[in-house]
Amino acid sequence: MDRPIDAATGAGSAVPDRHPQVVVVMPAYNAAKTLERTYADIPHDLVGKIILVDDVSKDETVDVARQLGLDVIIHQQNLGYGGNQKTCYKAALEQGADVVVMLHPDYQYDATRIPDLIAPILSGEKHLMLGSRFLGDPLAGGMPRWKYVSNRFLTTVENLAFGLRLSEYHTGLRAYSRRLLETIPYQLNSNDFVFDQELIAQVVAAGMGRRIGEIAVPTRYFDEASSVGFRRSVVYGTSTLRVVARYLLHRIGVRRSPKLTARAPEAARTPDPPRPAA
Repeated sequence: MDRPIDAATGAGSAVPDRHPQVVVVMPAYNAAKTLERTYADIPHDLVGKIILVDDVSKDETVDVARQLGLDVIIHQQNLGYGGNQKTCYKAALEQGADVVVMLHPDYQYDATRIPDLIAPILSGEKHLMLGSRFLGDPLAGGMPRWKYVSNRFLTTVENLAFGLRLSEYHTGLRAYSRRLLETIPYQLNSNDFVFDQELIAQVVAAGMGRRIGEIAVPTRYFDEASSVGFRRSVVYGTSTLRVVARYLLHRIGVRRSPKLTARAPEAARTPDPPRPAA
């Protein structure tokens, strides 16, 4: 286990005595109606920068983001949810992020929980944190029952394959350490929604599965919140099962996967982020 950094002395690393840089990234598509409410819940005293990557929205997402003072990156063509995240993480690392929070800008996830989400990363205990709807009652928040059942099924399968005991893998609120993003070759992953599950498989394959944690995050379902329909969910579920199968075949040596053996290009051996000074 990596040693947490002493914020007062910087012991154990070459990182100077400073507050860690926390960057929130928002992969956005048609989020104009919910972006301002999502932004308002972010703890701005803790977050150093907010980056929104627009994937060719057909509404006023970019205008709203600029009015809020966000750093805005605009794709010239739609790259998909995974492709959007690749741009998000590259931009955050270039901005010097020690911790990167990925937040859907649809106001479905409670952004006020960000301090608790990133605390285990700042302490050096975890490298990946998930905001789980299933540590609470997602049905009370309006989750459709068919989504509840499908999520439970996929999470059970993934836990069995990865040897973990997570309550949810399919959340739109996540936090990553810089070290993880510089180690995992997320650039090789799908540009579609299954990107998130491929990344978790990579984390487990890299021996970092025990450095994944989660906290309870309330969720909201309402008309303006983005939602994947039933047909698209079937495609996503099938793709997730393919990720699991690829991981298992890789683990037993039947078919090695480049996504699970490669490392990020020019991965820097950076230490865990320093803890905030008391």
